[in-house]
Amino acid sequence: MHLYIHVPFCHRICPYCAFFKHTPGRSDIRGYAQSVGLEARMRLPQGTAPRTIYFGGGTPSMLSPTHLDILASGLRDWLDLSQVQEWSFESNPATFTAAKVQHWRRLGINRVSLGVQSFDPGLLKLLGREHSPEDVAESIRLLREAGIPQVNIDLMFSLPGQTLQQWERTLQCALDLQPDHISTYNLSYEEDTDFFQRYGAGAGNEETDVAMFNLADDLLTGAGFRHYEISNYARPGCESLHNLACWHGEDYCGLGPGAVGTMNGIRYCNDGNTNAYTAALLGGNLPPGTAEQLDPATRRTELLGLLLRTDEGLPAHMLRPQDTAFVAMLQSEQLATLAADGRLLLTRSGRLVADEIAVGLI
Repeated sequence: MHLYIHVPFCHRICPYCAFFKHTPGRSDIRGYAQSVGLEARMRLPQGTAPRTIYFGGGTPSMLSPTHLDILASGLRDWLDLSQVQEWSFESNPATFTAAKVQHWRRLGINRVSLGVQSFDPGLLKLLGREHSPEDVAESIRLLREAGIPQVNIDLMFSLPGQTLQQWERTLQCALDLQPDHISTYNLSYEEDTDFFQRYGAGAGNEETDVAMFNLADDLLTGAGFRHYEISNYARPGCESLHNLACWHGEDYCGLGPGAVGTMNGIRYCNDGNTNAYTAALLGGNLPPGTAEQLDPATRRTELLGLLLRTDEGLPAHMLRPQDTAFVAMLQSEQLATLAADGRLLLTRSGRLVADEIAVGLI
């Protein structure tokens, strides 16, 4: 089992982000930190031993050591954290000090993912980011000196006005800092974001998307990174265990306002309302939200889409007799290959249309 904790607080709201988040405002952050542990008690049997923990957001690094201690203590008092192999923590550059990072390490955090997005000052300003390229290097220095074993850098491409040369410089700057993992996300224009209002849903350019995807694949695999999922590259042995579990369809418990979880065939989603979340849990109730039973067909469809994104591919047992002609077409179009054990593996060209291929296998 795996644990995801959503931290909704941000210093400022980035114009492209569609995740549930807000500035602290009048939120009771201490109450939030206490509530996460209370939700764990209601969602999980005492002594449950998660294999991975992932703090996402929002900006988890905004939590003060005091609030983080309250949250972590609530988890430790109910769960068995002795089996945790990977504890990931999302952070923005220049939002933490050496003392703060050392505190994270003492808690057991062993993987930090930095929301860098770009090394181009102009594009950082466009994205609403407050850090500079120099801040990224300093942040990685602090993480390394504190003994954080794994550092990930998040990057975005196909940004408004971004050139292929700018993207190449960003990738090279990332490589120069020698991270253990690099995530490269194609910007999508989500509803309810400022970017959607400014640029519209059709702002992307397919030709640019393909060129930037291929450039990242060439440079990062050429530098020794394993392209183990469409958007993720890792040095051997540094793959994200939490994300791998999600891509393999394993159960995970989501805690926090706006968090999603899937356990025992039930998918639930907490409402994105921090005050309502805190009030419910401090009052002895589960937070408001929705839940649905996932039937086998839905689970298969989801797993198809996830596994096709990985370099492990789709196992042979998930392919049906009626898929034979479609698979043969994928092979003839050089969009996929079949491994010796029958796994369906997408080629680089196939990865560019992975969602469409998944639909063809439903």
